Amino acid sequence: MPMRKGAKRKRVQKDKEDEAKASSSSQENHKQESTKAPTRAKSVKASKPQPEPEYFEDKRNLEDLWKEAFPVGTEWDQLDSVYQFNWNFSNLEDAFEEGGILHGKKVYLFGCTEPQLVPYKDEQKVICIPAVVAIMSPFPPSDKIGINSVQRESEEIVPMKQMKMDWVPYIPLENRESQVDRLKSQIFILSCTQRRSALRLLKIDRVKKYEYCLPYFYHPFKEDELEQSTEVQIIFPAEPKPVFCEFDWELDELEEFTDNLIKEEELSEDQKDAFKEFVKEKVREAKKANREARESRKKALAEMSEETKKAYENMRFYKFYPVETPDTPDISKVKAPFINRYYGKAHEVF
Repeated sequence: MPMRKGAKRKRVQKDKEDEAKASSSSQENHKQESTKAPTRAKSVKASKPQPEPEYFEDKRNLEDLWKEAFPVGTEWDQLDSVYQFNWNFSNLEDAFEEGGILHGKKVYLFGCTEPQLVPYKDEQKVICIPAVVAIMSPFPPSDKIGINSVQRESEEIVPMKQMKMDWVPYIPLENRESQVDRLKSQIFILSCTQRRSALRLLKIDRVKKYEYCLPYFYHPFKEDELEQSTEVQIIFPAEPKPVFCEFDWELDELEEFTDNLIKEEELSEDQKDAFKEFVKEKVREAKKANREARESRKKALAEMSEETKKAYENMRFYKFYPVETPDTPDISKVKAPFINRYYGKAHEVF
């Protein structure tokens, strides 16, 4: 329906009036705002500086391997001093990586310590240096421990379990959450379950035995050094004090040897004959022991399978010392291949 002209004009006029009112209202509101007292701006609190994020190095998979291998023969009161430094055995860890000398091999490890005078922080200090011996072998090298010292009259070879020691599987860090029985471990460590806190309940002699322990090893293809030795240790119960000496039945002549002890006033003349008989008896015992050991070794070899013989022939010993770091003593000049009197020397030292 067409709009009438009058109606259109009235609407345009009304629109103009509405615009004028809106403009007037806007100006009035602006005046009121301008006359109001300025409000104080709210203070903005300064945000606390965020701490720098801490980054922790991921633990290496075999990082605690050297600590887990019990340091056999270390005095109990020296154990804390062994761990006072952050020793780094990454060379041992690398040996198990692809391309390493122990990669994919079955290995048995035990720890030991060697007190040495070494430079540290511009001075010479006696430091108890840890080392780890790795035996590459398809079977445990031994289930026995030797107990010997200068103070002890005789050597003892006892089962490991008598000293609460045994070869146990080592579980790398990344596998600690796994079921142990599902893992086919290739690394075994010599572990000791004797707790230091219980030592006060033990007799002194029992405690000392731990300090004289040496991992025992018997190689059936090699004569033991005792078998080869022609010396005997003599502790003759004389008065006023015992006579301590070594007699070599191949190099020493007994009569002359005894006379020299008398001249040096180590032995009295009236004890000469008794001393000579004592030495002869000790020589007889030593020769008998050597003969029995050789016969026992021959018998063991005769009964040994070819597979076991091959395993002994391929058995290798490796000795690992800590790698050099800025915060540990310099041990570069005291590394030695000697392990102990049973194992002899390592095939390689790292």
